Amino acid sequence: MSKKYLLKVNDTYEFNTDAGSLQALDVAVRSEKDCHVIESDKTYRIHCLETNFSKKEYKISVNGNKYDVLIQDDLDQLIKELGLTINGKQKDSNLKAPMPGLILEISVSEGQEVKEGDALLVLEAMKMENVLTAPKDGVIQAIIVKKGDAVEKKQLLIEMQ
Repeated sequence: MSKKYLLKVNDTYEFNTDAGSLQALDVAVRSEKDCHVIESDKTYRIHCLETNFSKKEYKISVNGNKYDVLIQDDLDQLIKELGLTINGKQKDSNLKAPMPGLILEISVSEGQEVKEGDALLVLEAMKMENVLTAPKDGVIQAIIVKKGDAVEKKQLLIEMQ
């Protein structure tokens, strides 16, 4: 099975492709930052202007037109879908269930101040106990679930300020 990619161009257009399709392109590498691509009898001159490998972001020029390109593989898309960043911390201040499961324990109360990384609750999923922690410093605004509740993936568990 070929690895799949989502390409976002200029935060406007999205394209799905896979490693097999990319390997099938006729590419002539001219230098580390330049190449020519022939696809469907059309020639494209591509120059890489800037790269950010850790964020998988690239600024490229195709036949003189500039584009910002973000490349996401399946794992990147799953991380985004779960509301997580690369380092495992949630971007959102609210805590959502990363997977379906059962609430075993709630370690905080409404109005309580918490620090990033503090344990908020324990979610049992696939016979494993998962301690979900505060994504950032804040105050517990509302606890949406209670001990014993079954929750679905992405369900809001705790609202924070």
